[in-house]
Amino acid sequence: MDRQLANIPLFAGLEEHELSVIHMGAKVKGFPRNTIVIHEGDDSDSLFLILSGRVKVFLTSEKGREVILNTQSTGEYFGELALLDDLPRSASVITVESSQFCVISKTTFQEVLAHHPAIALKVIKNLTQRIRALTDNVKNLALLDVYGRVARTLLSIAVECEDEEGKMVVEPKPTHQDLGKMVGASREMVTRIMKDLVVGGYVHVENERIVIHQKLPRSW
Repeated sequence: MDRQLANIPLFAGLEEHELSVIHMGAKVKGFPRNTIVIHEGDDSDSLFLILSGRVKVFLTSEKGREVILNTQSTGEYFGELALLDDLPRSASVITVESSQFCVISKTTFQEVLAHHPAIALKVIKNLTQRIRALTDNVKNLALLDVYGRVARTLLSIAVECEDEEGKMVVEPKPTHQDLGKMVGASREMVTRIMKDLVVGGYVHVENERIVIHQKLPRSW
């Protein structure tokens, strides 16, 4: 597992013996698709590093309505917030596909932060990026209509298309239901918007990705 840990950006630059120390305070766990890894409100005792697979981070209301905060994949991690403030888990995490994790104990994680300021700084920067993303989400929910929120979300999760210059790609593509949970809209409304974007030639859907051909219109 030391080699897998070395490939995690959070631990980049650590010596082999340092990775071995982390390894001693960790264990590998695998979960099949659609399995809850942590529950919102649970006590916190570990950090999860994603060795393979993909997860979805979400909140649930008392009436069962879900809001998706983000998705994470290989090389990323979750669960650190509750280990830093000693409060219960702030969100739930479910696997989107079969996934494998390196689960690091709270004690080991805190020792790593204490002995490696560079890693602590990486954690702080990552938390800052998430705060900025959540701030943007709140702004979008307050100031944009449903179309605007869908367009902003697609652009925020898209990356430059390697094989088609000037285009952006969202891969893997979210379901319309999940996209609706990201922007606070119904699946039916998202389906209508996506259909119009396809008909208008702005995007097309192929296999497991959405390709954005041109700048999305400001209004729908």
